[in-house]
Amino acid sequence: MPQNLTQKIIAAHLVEGQAHAGQEIGLRIDQTLTQDATGTLAALEFEALGLDKVRTEVSVSYVDHNLLQDDFKNPDDHRFLRSSAARHGLWFSPPGNGICHQLHLLNFGRPGATLLGSDSHTPHGGGLGMLAMGAGGLDVAAAMAGYPFFFSYPAVLGVRLTGQFSPWVGAKDVILELLRRLTVKGGLGCVLEYFGPGVANLTVSQRAAICNMGAELGATASLFPSDQRTKAFLEAQGRGDVFRPLAADEHAGYDRLEEIDLGTLVPLVACPSSPDKVRPASELSDVAVEQVIVGSCGGGGYEDLMTVALALSGQKLANGVSLYINPGSRQALAQTAQAGGLMDLLETGGSLFQAGCLGCIGMSQAPATGTASLRTFPRNFPGRSGTKGDAVYLCGPEVAAASAMTGHITDPRTLGHQPHLPPAPPVHPEALVPPLADGSTVEVLRGPNIAPFPQLGPLPSDLECLVVLKVGDNITTDHIMPAGSRILPLRSNVPAISRHVFEALDPDFSRKAQEAAPVAVAGGENYGQGSSREHAALAPRYLGVQVKLAKSFARIHRANLINFGIVPLVFDDPADYDRVQAGQRLRIPGLRQAVLNGDEDIQASLDGQPLKLRLTASPRDRQILAAGGLLNHIKGEL
Repeated sequence: MPQNLTQKIIAAHLVEGQAHAGQEIGLRIDQTLTQDATGTLAALEFEALGLDKVRTEVSVSYVDHNLLQDDFKNPDDHRFLRSSAARHGLWFSPPGNGICHQLHLLNFGRPGATLLGSDSHTPHGGGLGMLAMGAGGLDVAAAMAGYPFFFSYPAVLGVRLTGQFSPWVGAKDVILELLRRLTVKGGLGCVLEYFGPGVANLTVSQRAAICNMGAELGATASLFPSDQRTKAFLEAQGRGDVFRPLAADEHAGYDRLEEIDLGTLVPLVACPSSPDKVRPASELSDVAVEQVIVGSCGGGGYEDLMTVALALSGQKLANGVSLYINPGSRQALAQTAQAGGLMDLLETGGSLFQAGCLGCIGMSQAPATGTASLRTFPRNFPGRSGTKGDAVYLCGPEVAAASAMTGHITDPRTLGHQPHLPPAPPVHPEALVPPLADGSTVEVLRGPNIAPFPQLGPLPSDLECLVVLKVGDNITTDHIMPAGSRILPLRSNVPAISRHVFEALDPDFSRKAQEAAPVAVAGGENYGQGSSREHAALAPRYLGVQVKLAKSFARIHRANLINFGIVPLVFDDPADYDRVQAGQRLRIPGLRQAVLNGDEDIQASLDGQPLKLRLTASPRDRQILAAGGLLNHIKGEL
């Protein structure tokens, strides 16, 4: 039977379960990546498993998020990660080297491999024909220990591409078009697989940028075939030996299908404050912008930077506009400089920052109050920029360049002829630190901000708790556990970071939760979308959250809840969501036994009135919940 590419890669890595839709499967993981906002916790979790060395083909610890060093916390954690990598056999990428997803694509990605990363934009690697998936740090730590990664066998959404881009249209417009059609929930439970004659017209960097924002669709992964474009990319990186051609079989089937003629796309923009609020740039000319940022994992490569540099060559920024350049990698910056683009950017009036995530994660570059910020970033959730009530628009580098010159959102097709993009110069400045052959004598260096991993107890037999908070639809992990320069430095100190849980929605949440523990939280549709940060599950668990009720959960966050022993329960009747209010008492007698028995129907009461909930979970998930989390479960197995 003909197979699509997703099915082929899964079949080659399947170690547990069967390839049937919705069934839990376990995949062998070839490569892992962590970044510093999630990596310190993942490193502590790996340590807690008691193993000396990682058991993967390649594991890399990147530092790209928390780059500001305004006190000891971030530099101490960077030193911890460097020494932990040396001790346990990981590659290490230091601050300023670049963003994990771009660096991994450049230096380690290979067609047909599986990659698990503790960052939701890990699917970036799909541009090379990898099955690359984001997960919580604990899942990544388990994969580093040689354990399979477990998830539901996905549906495969085929995206057939035809044609080629018109001038001033690019990769970002492809994924924004899909977000416009499908919304932020449109890819839940799916892998997006791109195929068709239009694929040959896309560079690997363009493919990766499209895969990158598949995370905003809620997709498990996104991937392209591996072809001659892939081969040329790998050869340019000096890694042609890892190339292998990969594609779906002829007449392979897909569970769903979308078709995009690249030639019909127009420059698109996602409006505040969701990546699926997409409109043509031509309809937004009344939006004045004071800040334009070019960069991020999905928009800071050589092609992105040079597109902006060539468009701005000989021009000046509009009065009152700030242009920030955040390279995605040291290599992209060096290539842009070698090709002459860096001087164009500086002469235009742009400000150059180090290679890293920066404003995308709220780590500096917050916009001024009441102003619009236009960014080539993947996310624009409310307040993520660091400014309350922000107005962040997302676009490709073409729209960014045109708008920086005019001071308002501008369709770049008004600029006339688009300059030809020169090939990337063959420069590869490296700062990667390889793993030691034997790191057993290396001392792991810990600063005072690194607290011991909290001990979590098993699931109680019966549960009686207070509903301490009710929230709405599409709540993001930024709502649950904020990022930014004030909070992210606390990522390795769970007691300290827990004080900020839900603070944007209820500043008193942490106190109320701890005083009333155990407690419950209720939410609407797609609860926990966005970043993979497991602190959004671990910190609430530390405060005493034992169950979460929702109409539906986002994939990674639901997995993180289970990994830390929080039971994710879905309303049997979505209308029951309206009955739930903060301050009510939730009772679930026999919860532990119901979980272990495999019960899907969970009988509960809300202030004494019956409430029917559902738990759809695999036998393995249920064992993890009963144990109080994945770490307890694995330690029990060991």
